[in-house]
Amino acid sequence: MSFADPGHDCPLCPRLVAYRTANRRDIPHGFNGPVPGFGPLSARLLVIGQAPGVNGANTTGRPFTGDVAGRLLYAGLAKFGFATGTYAEHADDGLALHDCRITNAVRCAPPQHKLETAEEKTCRPFLARELAAMPNLRLCLAIGEKPHKALLQALGAKPSAFKFAHGAVHTLPGGLKLADSFHTSQYNVNTGRITPAMFEAVLANVKVELSRG
Repeated sequence: MSFADPGHDCPLCPRLVAYRTANRRDIPHGFNGPVPGFGPLSARLLVIGQAPGVNGANTTGRPFTGDVAGRLLYAGLAKFGFATGTYAEHADDGLALHDCRITNAVRCAPPQHKLETAEEKTCRPFLARELAAMPNLRLCLAIGEKPHKALLQALGAKPSAFKFAHGAVHTLPGGLKLADSFHTSQYNVNTGRITPAMFEAVLANVKVELSRG
């Protein structure tokens, strides 16, 4: 199945369009558009975040790039062989993903990092089509509870049947696996809610699951 991310001037969510327009004025050097997925569609692993951060992916144009959340994520991916190169917090740092793709459930940055239900629903078909366009997909890693829920909804599964829990691995109808991690945000890192060791344990488990075919 072919897949295309929303266009740079996607008009579907008025509030997000207004915020994007303001950001193009206030952050003129930024990407300021729906952030596309990063990594090959042939990957077996898909990492899913909630939405771009205004000073992170919204500015750099690459998921989890430009803010603290990406430091822990990309360091872990590199340690377990899913990434090579040096993460330098900009999209042209030369970093490459291997057997891994990274995306967001909603492609545009929301004001105050808060999405409205209608925006989540409107962007959901893009995630559903992205999933369908990954023929080798075996496991999704949700970085936070909201991406966990968004994935289940995109697949037509009931979130209540698969409770989010850091370190959990769920087997979904059809055999796709869903692994959960607390978000790698600056707040969670600073408060100790998630540590490098905790995140690496999640990735180690992901590696084991993928080795099982």
